[in-house]
Amino acid sequence: MKNKSTKWILASLLMGIISGLVFHWLLPADVRDAFVAVFDTVTHMFLNLIKMIIAPLIFATLVSGIAGAAKSAGVGKLFGRSMIWFLSASVLVGAFGFIMAHLLNVGSGLHLVPTGDAGLESKPLDFQAFITNIIPTSVFSALTTNNPLQILVFGALFGIALLNLRKKGHSSIADAIDELMKVMLKVTGYVMLAAPVGVFAGIASAFTAKGLDAFATYASFIGGFYVSLSALWVIMIAVAMAFLGRAAFRLVRMVREPMVIAFATSSSEAALPKLIEGLTKFGIEKRTTGFVLPLGYSFNVDGSMMYMTFASVFLINAYGIDMDLGQQIAMTAMLLLSSKGMAGVPRGSLVVVAAVIPGFGVPAAGIAVLLVVDQLLDMGRTATNILGNAIATAVIGRKHDDAMPDATGLPAADAEEARAPAPAMH
Repeated sequence: MKNKSTKWILASLLMGIISGLVFHWLLPADVRDAFVAVFDTVTHMFLNLIKMIIAPLIFATLVSGIAGAAKSAGVGKLFGRSMIWFLSASVLVGAFGFIMAHLLNVGSGLHLVPTGDAGLESKPLDFQAFITNIIPTSVFSALTTNNPLQILVFGALFGIALLNLRKKGHSSIADAIDELMKVMLKVTGYVMLAAPVGVFAGIASAFTAKGLDAFATYASFIGGFYVSLSALWVIMIAVAMAFLGRAAFRLVRMVREPMVIAFATSSSEAALPKLIEGLTKFGIEKRTTGFVLPLGYSFNVDGSMMYMTFASVFLINAYGIDMDLGQQIAMTAMLLLSSKGMAGVPRGSLVVVAAVIPGFGVPAAGIAVLLVVDQLLDMGRTATNILGNAIATAVIGRKHDDAMPDATGLPAADAEEARAPAPAMH
C-alpha cells in the first residue's frame, strides 16, 4: 500500500506539471486565472485537512510517548541533543549556502535597479516576543493555532505529570491518551488518501500561473539554487550514513513520500503526518518523534537556512553592492539568528531576509525580485527541511531510544543483547 501511495503521489506531481504547462500555454489569461483559483481552492482544502489533525496528532503522540516512558529524565537529554544538532546544522548549512552562492557567482551581471516596494512585512523580528511566546497563555490557543513549540511545552509537562501518576497506579487518563493517539493515526490515514489530489492541485496551480517564464528570466538563480540543494542533499545523506550506516538509504526511502508532498504543496505541515509514519516504520519510538519533530519544525529548517544566505548573496551581486567579506559574514550570522523566530510566519524565509538585508545596504525592494520565483524555490527548500528533520530525528532517536530502558529495566541496546541466545558450548 505504501508503494502504491507513493506512485500515486509521484504520478499526481507529474500530471500537475504537465497540466499546468498546457493550461498556461493554451488558455487565455482570464480562463487561466479561473483554473488557478480552482486549483488553489482544492490545495487550501487539503492543507486545511492537514492543519485540522496536526495539533491533536502532535499532542497525542508526544504525551503518549512520555507517559509510556520508563524515565522522564530522558526528555532533558533528548532536548539537549536536539538543540545541539539543530544549531550546528543551521550554522553549517547557512555557511554552505553562502559559499555556493559565491562559487556560482549568482546574480552577477543583472545590474538590478531598486524600484517599487517589496509588499512584504520587513520590520525586525522581535526575539523577546518569540521567546516569551514559547510559553502558551492558553493551551486551547496553542492547539487552535497549531503552534508546535507551545504544544510541545504543554504536552511535555502533561506527559511527565501522567507518567508520575501512572507510576502511582493512576492510568485511566494515560490509557485514554494512548487510545487518542491510535484514533489520530487512523484519521491521519483517511486524510492522506487525499494527498494525490492536493499534490496535483498545488503543482498545477504554480505552473498554470507562471509557466516556464520565471525559469527563463531567473534561470541562473533557480538553477544555481537547485544545484546547491542537490549538493546539500548529498552531504546530508553522507552525514546520515556516518551515523546510521546503510540504514540511511532505507530512511530516505521511508521519507520520500512526505518529501514529495512537501515539494508539491510547499508546506511542511502537509508532510508531517507521513513523516511521523515513515520515521515510525524506520524504527524510531513515537515518544521521540513526537518530541523532536515539533522542535525541528521551528529550529531545524535546513532548506530555508540555505535559501536565506544564498538569496542574500544573489541580491548583493544583482545590485552590484560593494560589501566586504566581514560584512557578509555578519549578515549571514544575523540571518542565522533571525531564522529561529520565523516558525509559523507566512513566507518566513522572505520575511527574515527582508528584516535583515536593509541593515547591510541591500535594497528591501529586492524582496520583490525574489517573490517572482519564490513559489518555485519554496518547493525545494520545504522538501529539504523535511529531509533534514527526518535525518535529525533518526540520528537523535536511534541514540536516545537505545539508551532508554525497556521492560527489563535495561537500556534497549543492552536489553536486546541480554535477550540474544547464548553461544553454543562445544
